[in-house]
Amino acid sequence: MTNEEPNPSSEERCETLILPEILLPGALEPTTADAVERLFGRGYKLTKLRELVQPGEFAANETVDLIGPRGSIAKVRVLGPARRFSQVEISRTESFQLGIDAQVRISGDISGTDGIRVIGPAGSVELKEGLIIARRHIHMTPEDARFFNVSDGDAVRVRTKPPRSAVFEDVLVRVSDEYMLECHIDTDEANACDLKSPAEVFLS
Repeated sequence: MTNEEPNPSSEERCETLILPEILLPGALEPTTADAVERLFGRGYKLTKLRELVQPGEFAANETVDLIGPRGSIAKVRVLGPARRFSQVEISRTESFQLGIDAQVRISGDISGTDGIRVIGPAGSVELKEGLIIARRHIHMTPEDARFFNVSDGDAVRVRTKPPRSAVFEDVLVRVSDEYMLECHIDTDEANACDLKSPAEVFLS
């Protein structure tokens, strides 16, 4: 064994890992126009705080509270724009706080997942499903996928650097012309290996 950093193999490439900045303490994303009105008032439109890495997506100024059977999480950032379904992404630590054993799912795969009560300044929404712990994944363009020699739906490993290095297995690759290169892990995973955005990692 050696304490030296292993050299990346020919199957590994060094790339910048961009962590989503709006998953503290959770994120309501995306949400429907109807839910926005019920939470913030009739005719209300989300207002942009800052743009996110993925084109057209943004962190809104608005926040909500999540209410679970055991506890709550305040000031959860809403992400926009409004879409056809509502989804809440949390970490495992936050699921303990809420008292809900949330399922690990890829974003958008919410059928059969747990619900959650969401409270805004003008009202509340009782989601019947949509509370998930997001499966770790990487957004790529087709050009990125060719560079890394991967395809949509592949699973790769992400290896971080010392001093608290770790290997994340089963990181799903998602490829689309509409994406920008970005890796999504949650705050529990990032904190476990002391990652801050951006961070250099290896994909294999």
